[in-house]
Amino acid sequence: MVIDYAHLMGWHVAHFRTAQQGKRWVTPVGADGAGFPDLCLVRERILFAELKGPRGVLRPDQVVWLEKIRAAGVEAHVWKPKDWETVVKVLARNPIRTHVQEGIHG
Repeated sequence: MVIDYAHLMGWHVAHFRTAQQGKRWVTPVGADGAGFPDLCLVRERILFAELKGPRGVLRPDQVVWLEKIRAAGVEAHVWKPKDWETVVKVLARNPIRTHVQEGIHG
């Protein structure tokens, strides 16, 4: 639902899918990738989103990634189904003109 709405609003989305391994869900990643957010979205800005179920709780490795992303000056969100209005507002925001957009080639 988030991905569909993001596409509707013009976002380019990368989704890192999980796979069930026994009784737990895992995302196959290497290096420091454990805990990397579920979605990376790009339009006039970049943002990351961790998607959780109604009772989902962030793992420590997810907290580390979100903190590092925010410390780098990038938006990072945690969204649950109850946060749908926030999702809509964040993804519908009007583009912000920046010097990068004005002079992307030089």
